Amino acid sequence: MSTYFQSWLWSAIADHLWQSTLFAVAAALLRLLLRKHSARTRYWLWLAASLKFLVPFSIFVKLGTYLSWPHSSVQSSTPALYSAIEEISQPFTQASLKVQPATPVHSAVAYGLPHVWDILPALWLVGFLAVLIVWTLRWFRITSATRDAEPLSEGRELFALRRIERIFGLRMPIGFVQSRASLEPGIVGILRPVLIWPEGISKHLDDSQLESVLAHELWHVRRRDNLFAAVHMLVEAMFWFYPLVWWIGARLIDERERACDEEVVARGNDRQIYAESILKVCEFCLGSPLPCVSGVTGADLKQRMVHIMNDRILHKLDFTRKLLLTTAAALAIATPVLFGAFHATPVRAESATGMSDTPLIDSVSIKPHPSSTDGAMKTRMIFSLGDGTFTAEGISLRTLIETAYRVQDTQLSGGPDWINSALWDIQAKLSNSALATQGKTGPGQPGPADQALLQALLAQSFKLALHPETRNISAYDLLVADGGSKLQQQSSEMHRFRIGRGELTTDGAPLDLLVNQLSMRVGRTVVDKTGLKGNYSFHLHWTPDAEEAERLKQQGFPEGGGLPSPSDAGGPDLLTAVQQQLGLKLEPTTDNIQVLVIDHTEQPSE
Repeated sequence: MSTYFQSWLWSAIADHLWQSTLFAVAAALLRLLLRKHSARTRYWLWLAASLKFLVPFSIFVKLGTYLSWPHSSVQSSTPALYSAIEEISQPFTQASLKVQPATPVHSAVAYGLPHVWDILPALWLVGFLAVLIVWTLRWFRITSATRDAEPLSEGRELFALRRIERIFGLRMPIGFVQSRASLEPGIVGILRPVLIWPEGISKHLDDSQLESVLAHELWHVRRRDNLFAAVHMLVEAMFWFYPLVWWIGARLIDERERACDEEVVARGNDRQIYAESILKVCEFCLGSPLPCVSGVTGADLKQRMVHIMNDRILHKLDFTRKLLLTTAAALAIATPVLFGAFHATPVRAESATGMSDTPLIDSVSIKPHPSSTDGAMKTRMIFSLGDGTFTAEGISLRTLIETAYRVQDTQLSGGPDWINSALWDIQAKLSNSALATQGKTGPGQPGPADQALLQALLAQSFKLALHPETRNISAYDLLVADGGSKLQQQSSEMHRFRIGRGELTTDGAPLDLLVNQLSMRVGRTVVDKTGLKGNYSFHLHWTPDAEEAERLKQQGFPEGGGLPSPSDAGGPDLLTAVQQQLGLKLEPTTDNIQVLVIDHTEQPSE
């Protein structure tokens, strides 16, 4: 399991657990408010708390993203790209990128203990299987008793059952079998419920007591208690490690039995006779071993007897409480939907400079880049803010997005495969009105017009729609090593960047270019924490591994990255080379990083 997936998984589980816990706390508070009302209402509150464990709020958040409306760009950035960028390397050059790193947040997942997180899935699986095995053995016991039982075709028990069925309005008669096992009377099955009746129990019950017990069981059928109990058993199996789900399960059993007790008494059965019938069943029978087999002896027997014999008035839900429950249910669904609508809104890529009402592009030409006969890849991207032009050769959509929104390769998610493989030649020009609004910029003083141009180009020609998400992902912090930086600061405003397989060389470039290239090769977001500003020259050589070559291939580069082999096949790995040759170091961490998710894009026509 990859470290990225581990980080995402544990973060998602932690979020889901605290959200479900908060939901259960809200249900408990509502239960206290409704303690003088019917047990049926409280049962539905606990059932909702149980179902929440199966329904992550992220589903509603995602739904909210589809119900949202367009607004401003996903990112506002004041620093501009470089006034002139020309990158030429043989046989391949990657366009320069400026990365806007997210502020690192301490993660609950300690990177230094990967073996612990590798073991946890196996531990969960062991617990999950153990719960299933225990329940399966108990289920075999019940099915064995049912299979050996004899169907009842006559007798006062069957006559009483059919009569109560007609009173309750049950359309299909349930099965009735008599078992030699000492299990209590209970309803087995969900789609075709069968009442299993212990042999010999009838002689201990008079007619009124017998009808009380049968009425209790038929209320379980009407309420579909076996179905809901089976659903909560799934919750307990999946979240067996979380005590709260077992506590909710006990509350469900308590309230369902009390709900049936209330219904039986409300139908005119004598309280004392009903209580005596339950006590006699408990005296001669064993309780059901599974929650999904609804019996008559479940829950706290002492409390049930008090509840049955207490001739108290159960308040009906008045308008205020009905409104409260309706509002709580609506908020539980609407809150994550609205959160998704406002915080993860798919938008058209547009100007980050507040010029969305001003036409930015006066003219644009986009053509497929002709394939090279020698298999080499050449990328060239030039901004000329003096006349507001942009020229690119052999550029991919992924690179354009990364440049326009100042993100690294690992901060871009989704999109079709062609955003990596299809290369384009582009010529574009800002409109005169947009150029006048931006103002002229002198050498070394670039303005934000470059991002505005690219974002408008993406929206107009590539029909790009995307939205930001914050994800907890594995990353590297780029820091100055203990011995100090070995980079040579340069005053040159023009910079060239040579990229080879196992080679990064420049005669003067911002550190952002190095950060982006490191991110592409290590496969993680790299956060610059060196504090170094300006342009630097450096020569970095290392021996790449197979994973690095595969990552470059996935980005649309030819086999081997389209780059020459390193001269020193026995050289250091990348992390070691960075520290030895540049005086910097990459420290692994896990950060909350903003990621751009591509929702839609189209290939442009010429």
